[in-house]
Amino acid sequence: MNGEWLLWLEVFIILPLLTSGYLLAFIRLLRGPNLLDRVVALDLMAMLTIGVCAVYAITRQQAIFIDIATVLALLSFLATVAFARYAEERARP
Repeated sequence: MNGEWLLWLEVFIILPLLTSGYLLAFIRLLRGPNLLDRVVALDLMAMLTIGVCAVYAITRQQAIFIDIATVLALLSFLATVAFARYAEERARP
């Protein structure tokens, strides 16, 4: 009984919200209009994937998914910083 409400919360509320956010970010990734919007959408998709990993780890009590989410967050941060440096260099005359 203790974990049933958490599973219900995951299946009927949290995962559909994360999925709808993922779908909207994917639409922004496809439509653009420029490269910066696409990078931000890709970063948002990475953060939503981290959220799914965290929810799955909590509800299934699998600690390895927290480690996966941490590694994904670090990689996403480094990719965003690298792209910001690239965009800064490209903007210089």
